[in-house]
Amino acid sequence: MERIKLGMVGGGNDAFIGGVHRIASRIDGQFELVAGALSSMPEKAQASGAALGLAPDRTYDDFKAMAIREARLKDGIDAVAIVTPNHMHFPAAREFLKRGIHVICDKPLTSTMADAKKMAQVVEKSEALFILTHNYTGYPLVRQARAMIERGDLGDIRVVQVEYPQDWLTVDEESQDNKQAEWRTDPARSGLGGATGDIGTHAYNLACFVSGLKAERLSADLQSFVDGRRVDDNAHVMLRFEGGARGMLWCSQVAPGNENALRLRVYGAKGGLEWSQESPNEMWFTEFGKPKTLLTRAGTGAMGLQDGLTRTPGGHPEGYLEAFANLYSEAAAQIRAFPDMQANLLPGIDAGMSGMHFVDACVRSSARDAAWVTLG
Repeated sequence: MERIKLGMVGGGNDAFIGGVHRIASRIDGQFELVAGALSSMPEKAQASGAALGLAPDRTYDDFKAMAIREARLKDGIDAVAIVTPNHMHFPAAREFLKRGIHVICDKPLTSTMADAKKMAQVVEKSEALFILTHNYTGYPLVRQARAMIERGDLGDIRVVQVEYPQDWLTVDEESQDNKQAEWRTDPARSGLGGATGDIGTHAYNLACFVSGLKAERLSADLQSFVDGRRVDDNAHVMLRFEGGARGMLWCSQVAPGNENALRLRVYGAKGGLEWSQESPNEMWFTEFGKPKTLLTRAGTGAMGLQDGLTRTPGGHPEGYLEAFANLYSEAAAQIRAFPDMQANLLPGIDAGMSGMHFVDACVRSSARDAAWVTLG
């Protein structure tokens, strides 16, 4: 089967997430990277393209020029991965979507609610797919947790707790020539939400994805603990879901001893689930009044969900890159079937808008001393 021709905007030399997307797109052999506008700096764009083996005439200095030419080429790209800082997601995605090129965009959706609304309008009018890489939804045991809740194994959901602490911004990294810290703490490029937009949106998306619940109201207390930091680096958020369930979300980038400690707990009238991203091949399930049961990826009790989601036998760990690859493989299936839509769990514009409403509500609530506010 012919590989899907992929382009990339952003993700040049020294860009972490661009490399992740490229690896994920290759794992199952579904995509081939053939073009890119890998940096806004021409010299870096050309050097990055050369390092990746791209042809010079498919290495662009400008994403608009790339979109125009690739749409006209007989063998132009079928899809593009957008891995820029947040403020460039919308202008880049718009150029490809309006020319019928499928978009795979890193999260969050955009940096501002105004751009998010414009993005939704462009997606609605486009004859192409828009996919958002909330990659934690690609873990096999996350999919199993969702399926178990849908099946009623936990009963009516009562409590959802999610946390995502890191420690890499405990000090003023943005002033120490750290490229990732520099743009992620700049509200003009990251948006008004710092930790809330960067990792809080992942935690919020995971909580809603697994539980199947939609949040109605929240109360948020945001902090910027590092002197001079212009965005939040810590957040405590109380959530009220439709149907009466309650939630708690903590995200922090100033929690020493935590690297990427995303953790989810869901409790219902009949039982509970616990999953940690740093031990993603294990999940605890407890029926009320019975001993805790350890479920493993591709192990006994996997519900058949490992088909298409795992690549190695049980006991051989899989993790972050494989979960990311699951999203790319599901994206490939949708692209190949387009315009017929295959039913799958890929995040799209709705998940992106939900994340933007979450950040917006957190900022509004914290500005009012953690007042309860309604999500848009």
